[in-house]
Amino acid sequence: MKALIVCTNHATYPTKDNKTGLWLSELTHFYHVLAKRNIAMDFVSPLGGSVPIDERSFDLKDELNRTYYEDNEFRQKLENTLKPSDVKAGAYRLIYFPGGHGTMWDLPENEAIQAITRIIYEKHGMIAAVGHGVCALLYVRLSDNTLLIHDKYLTAFSNVEEKLASLVCEVPFYLEDRLREQGAHYTKSMIPFIQYIEVDERLITGQNPNSAAKVAKKVMEEMFEK
Repeated sequence: MKALIVCTNHATYPTKDNKTGLWLSELTHFYHVLAKRNIAMDFVSPLGGSVPIDERSFDLKDELNRTYYEDNEFRQKLENTLKPSDVKAGAYRLIYFPGGHGTMWDLPENEAIQAITRIIYEKHGMIAAVGHGVCALLYVRLSDNTLLIHDKYLTAFSNVEEKLASLVCEVPFYLEDRLREQGAHYTKSMIPFIQYIEVDERLITGQNPNSAAKVAKKVMEEMFEK
């Protein structure tokens, strides 16, 4: 059993000076659950190489963030991600997309990552994503040319959360709106930023950073306990 974790390489906003990228806890909290099960995990990004960390997410008071950020093997994976061309998609039973605003620029239209996603899903693998990471699924088409997310129940970072994060002027689109436009059944918690996940067979999504561990636990339950 191997898992593929897809991270962003994108670090900049159109006008803001602060840096975006990966939301650290959306990776570490998911990674921890799988690591406890001894699941092998590889990291990939659109360009390969180093993954930028959103500076607002760089919270080392978070125990799991600190544990993994200070772990040499984990850091090496994060700083030396595979390129999509290095990935043999058939080797993986799970693909996971952690978020962070950076994902909105370099994941949705990356055809190589779309192809990897399709292969894993069509070989009866699972797809998981949290927050903005769900944007990577917007344009994934299956072999019959239907959109992967069409008619699927899912969640992702909400319009309200985007407004509360004060980044409405920076993002290229509202993720909630775009998912609905693509035919997904979008659901969300009534209260912003609380833990919330949605499950549609082999697609498991989380709304925001607080949902990453719950998504991972649900993935493990679906894969090993049913």
